Amino acid sequence: MAKSVADLPLHTGTVPPWLAARMIKLAKIVVRLVAEEYGTVGFLERISDPIWFQALNNLIGMDWDSSGSTTVTCGILKQVLSSEDLDVSAAGGKGSRSRETPRELKKICSDYGLDPQEYIMASRLVAKIDNNALQCGYTLYHHMFFVDREGNWAVVQQGMNLANRMARRYHWFSGCLNDFIVEPHKAISGIKHSYALNTIARKIGEFRKTVVDLAKEPVSKLERDLKSVLALARGNTPLAYYTPYTIEEAKNKVRKYESLGPVSLNKIALNKARELAVADFKELLLVKGLGPSTLRALALVAELVYETPPSWKDPVTHPVDPFKYAYAVGGKDGVPFPVDKKTYDELLSFLETLLTKARDHRKIFLRNIAKITKNWTPPPEDKIPT
Repeated sequence: MAKSVADLPLHTGTVPPWLAARMIKLAKIVVRLVAEEYGTVGFLERISDPIWFQALNNLIGMDWDSSGSTTVTCGILKQVLSSEDLDVSAAGGKGSRSRETPRELKKICSDYGLDPQEYIMASRLVAKIDNNALQCGYTLYHHMFFVDREGNWAVVQQGMNLANRMARRYHWFSGCLNDFIVEPHKAISGIKHSYALNTIARKIGEFRKTVVDLAKEPVSKLERDLKSVLALARGNTPLAYYTPYTIEEAKNKVRKYESLGPVSLNKIALNKARELAVADFKELLLVKGLGPSTLRALALVAELVYETPPSWKDPVTHPVDPFKYAYAVGGKDGVPFPVDKKTYDELLSFLETLLTKARDHRKIFLRNIAKITKNWTPPPEDKIPT
């Protein structure tokens, strides 16, 4: 399962209308060429690949390292797919638009003859996982769900960390998803941290079972357990009967959890989980109101009281070199150089002409271009971040 990383600083500003119009035209050509060559599954597989996604972002004129690369590129793709009959559609978007995903999925599924509940559940679950089940200080603010007529899907969503002003992008693809709660991502792009509360790692099935069992306990018992372990951080109650950890070890563990945010229990959500008699970790994540702080509290009790820790490994790995893709038409903010309208228009004209040629002719030409550019790398001195 591939994972990739790219640093994405939070940028402000908007795309000027003259550039947005060109972005839409170019993205439309690229999407049509990809869908024609590889089918809708091939398109979904590519947008769930962070390197391909980054390449598309840079090709249409966005900066290589901007957090806006996710929101702008996804927004452009959504517009393109809504105007083209390619048997693949997109739902969701940034901020309040992400909350429109269920409604939009119902419409898409109705058009495609699919069961909307399956895709609405998948949409909710991937959001819960990236916001709650994998915690490293990032809060989701963008969620886009792509689905084709055959029922294949991909998700591109992004969270922001206001403390370090960086973003993290999560890529999902149904074609390589075996289990929603065991290393489910196609890729995760962002800065790798020294640790993350990772409840979806492999080989921690016992931890997930313990957390589900804890959620079935009376809330009053959970409150007592949590109060006792948090007292360790203040140097109180040794709790020798609770855990084999030394007081200092226990303090460090509590500090690690609290570094990710408040550790508290949502009583309403936990009572709801008991009423529903949640059967597994996936069902628990879907309980309304059970957010990051409650999951941190359950994980803390599982680790210190029941000696069943989560994983603390941040799954982001394998940095990529995105500069290679920033030399097409330029970047919105002028890196590596300002967008050249003349070059952009010439590229559009050329590609539009190419679309009129026979398919076999296009394939030969594009493959020859790929061979020529495969081993090209930019001059190191030109690698200037925004």
